Amino acid sequence: MKKTLLDILMCPIDKYFPLECFELDWKENNIIEQGILYCKKCNRFYPIIDEIPIMLPDEFRSEETEKKFLRNNKKRLPSKIINNARPWHI
Repeated sequence: MKKTLLDILMCPIDKYFPLECFELDWKENNIIEQGILYCKKCNRFYPIIDEIPIMLPDEFRSEETEKKFLRNNKKRLPSKIINNARPWHI
């Protein structure tokens, strides 16, 4: 995901802007390869996996995939995401 998208992305649930971004892995040219977008208003997180922000409504999200992502990155993410973020936490 290009970092410049942070200037336009908003939470699809409550339309909050701006989202917080926690970069885990990145490439040159301001590309975020892995990370999390976080909405402070509704406490939801949206993973960035293989440069793609996964910003779907809750009913279309993969709980298994996202929990695995959280577990694999537990030590690299803030506790507010690991312990409290919606729609699920680990």
